[in-house]
Amino acid sequence: MPELPEVQTTASGLNRRVRGLKIVGVWTDYGSRFHKGKDSIKDPPYFRYFRRKVSGARIVGVDRKAKNVLIRIEKGRERSVILVHMKMTGHLMYGRYILKKNGKEGSWMPAPGEPSSLSDPFNRFIHFVMVLSDKKHVVLSDMRKFAKVTLIREKDLDRTIHLESIGPDPLEKSFDFKTFKERLARKPTGRIKQALMDQGVIAGIGNIYSDEALWRAGLNPEERVRNIPDSLLKKLHSAIRTVLERGIDFGGDSMSDYRNIDGKPGKFQEHHHAYQKTGEKCSKPGCKGTIVRKVVGGRSAHFCDKHQRLLVK
Repeated sequence: MPELPEVQTTASGLNRRVRGLKIVGVWTDYGSRFHKGKDSIKDPPYFRYFRRKVSGARIVGVDRKAKNVLIRIEKGRERSVILVHMKMTGHLMYGRYILKKNGKEGSWMPAPGEPSSLSDPFNRFIHFVMVLSDKKHVVLSDMRKFAKVTLIREKDLDRTIHLESIGPDPLEKSFDFKTFKERLARKPTGRIKQALMDQGVIAGIGNIYSDEALWRAGLNPEERVRNIPDSLLKKLHSAIRTVLERGIDFGGDSMSDYRNIDGKPGKFQEHHHAYQKTGEKCSKPGCKGTIVRKVVGGRSAHFCDKHQRLLVK
């Protein structure tokens, strides 16, 4: 699942390309009766409402909240936000596309002359398209069809069910050590990896960046929050910012499906120290440990068996 760096990379890229353009039309093949009555474009009646509201709107800007891409639009005097959560396998791209008909169905493909990166095999699962006034498109490739797209009035954004329960953003200036410690205190008996990944505690951290931050801080992913002294919590607080900022600097992590708006993979996976490094020697200077894998709370955790030992067994 795209985490904070991947979502930030996407939002920043879109903001540079589509700010000021108008949405001419929208298309989807997500429609399903299983989503009936939900505020999702996967519900056909809601999609018709969505299409009516966004068609003709001008894109004011694109930013991020936690793992959500926020496409801010203006139509007349009304301001709204198209919220996209890319979920497990989704990513947004920008380019010129054509719809190739195949009977009653059709599939969107990059137009001739577009960069070859848009034709990456991971980019072919297009289920949502916005047609823009520059004759290009914003498309959502989503292999497993788990992504979420909905529309929210801008004034209701922080109160919507999609965002009201998320924790603070770890890259905000206000996310100081005091705030970090207070948020973790909500899960005193929880294991630190699970606490970091709980979006209601801290927003934006998932499996990859939790492993990398814990490796940097020298903390075992199974350590109970209440057992961690302030000295190590301070290291972890710093490590979280470091790995997230590095993730953004390297254009996100493409160990799996993620691609940026040009259809290209990020490069953070080339700089892992723990995640998916099972069996490799620890890269911490002077450490003679080996990276091991263990399931923690139903998710894989990767850590060094030497410098990330449990404080309390």
